[in-house]
Amino acid sequence: MPFLPSLPETAHLSDLLKLFPTGIRPLMEYIDILLRGESDLTIGERELIATYTSGLNACTFCFGSHRSYAELFGIDASLIDALVDDLNTAPVDAKLRPLLAYVAKLNTLPTRLVEADAKAVFDAGWSEAALFDAVKICGLFNLMNRMIEGTGVNYDYANHPQARPGADGDISKHRNSYIGYADRLGL
Repeated sequence: MPFLPSLPETAHLSDLLKLFPTGIRPLMEYIDILLRGESDLTIGERELIATYTSGLNACTFCFGSHRSYAELFGIDASLIDALVDDLNTAPVDAKLRPLLAYVAKLNTLPTRLVEADAKAVFDAGWSEAALFDAVKICGLFNLMNRMIEGTGVNYDYANHPQARPGADGDISKHRNSYIGYADRLGL
């Protein structure tokens, strides 16, 4: 049950955003820039970081929606499940592992990050820009996860697979999907 009485019994992010639209359009523009703009990380890798962060935070809504995007942009579903279970044993690419380890530590123990954590990312071949993109994605999804969980948004894509982003497999509709989402909501 949502925590805000004005939300429907099964509340989706769109219900929340339509109820409180102030500042949402710039947020969606930022999300598009971060997840769909130029980056050393692929769109799939960025969506994987969003999904992983949301999984670590147990945010069902964001995990489900961004899992769909990650899969749409080439990330294997079994990898996502394995990462959430245990990063150390997940069959993740060696280059991606230290970046995801950095995200996990940033997500749960940010004050314990040390230079060696960043060095491991750089030694794996990532640029400073890629690391900063990962940091921004982790931070953004901590914000989004808390907005969702703090208001009781309870829509679960696992219960509505036909409504999953990209369920039709058409990647072209999702190249700038966040500002398009704001447009569809009239924000």
